[in-house]
Amino acid sequence: MPDKTVLFTGGGGFIAGHVVPLLLERGYRVRILDNMTRGNRERVAEWTETADVELVEKDVRYGGAVREATRGCTHVIHFATVSINKSIADPHESIDINMTGNHNVFAAAADEGVRRVVFASSASVYGEPQRLPMHEDDELRPLTPYCISKRAGEDLLGFYERHKGISWNALRFFNVYGPGQKIEAYYTSVINHFIERLRAGLPPVIDGRGEQSMDFVHVHDLARSVVLALESGRANVPINIGTGVDTSIASLAKILIDAVGVDVQPRFNPRDVLVSRRAADISRAREILGWQPEISVEQGMAELVRKTAP
Repeated sequence: MPDKTVLFTGGGGFIAGHVVPLLLERGYRVRILDNMTRGNRERVAEWTETADVELVEKDVRYGGAVREATRGCTHVIHFATVSINKSIADPHESIDINMTGNHNVFAAAADEGVRRVVFASSASVYGEPQRLPMHEDDELRPLTPYCISKRAGEDLLGFYERHKGISWNALRFFNVYGPGQKIEAYYTSVINHFIERLRAGLPPVIDGRGEQSMDFVHVHDLARSVVLALESGRANVPINIGTGVDTSIASLAKILIDAVGVDVQPRFNPRDVLVSRRAADISRAREILGWQPEISVEQGMAELVRKTAP
């Protein structure tokens, strides 16, 4: 329908590459706001030439540019951010981009009367979990500038909900992976490292006993959650997006060994490791979005190995 236009900040990135096609299928126009320092320029150019997509090559730190880009939009998806590892290396840049960007986007959305804001939050707002699975009402103890900015973003949305009536959903993404992801991605670099060693006929090296775990959610499943959050009848809550399954590093190694098809065994590096486990309680996602993951870790990893084959 012609009356649906999404402002998508960070729309040149990895996850956006899987969300934008779904938006176009649903009849949305898409206006990407991205400074393109890390964006996929070739993919965005293809969209702007062949679909109802436009690129505004601006930075979310500039409030006037954000306000102008928001004008005429009915929905906003806010993904623009500095990654978790960069936020540790340069807290000043992280606070500047993430905090200022969050406020510029949410203030513009409120002032322009958009129907719904979907914010890419993160499971990192929990810090070290006190229990599994991790529930949205658990205590939040963010540990880095990135994580702090994600929690603050949720709080800012609550402020504009109370004062301007903005409608929002904050999606707390767990460990997203899938085709098109950069190899240095913080939480999933272990996947690419294991695959590289296995293709060279070498065993994956695991610190400790491999008991540390993550909740790996495939980018195709995650992309569906973004569109559902944009259109859900209920709103104004944080929502976990994961699988509810904590996959240990030892289990991941076995899954990837099978997917690559080599006859090796993991090598364990005996050292003390602070064991951390992550798994999402996704009951709220089922209830509010009607969403649940469809791609198992085994299926997703096998697909990733096929699509990244040399």
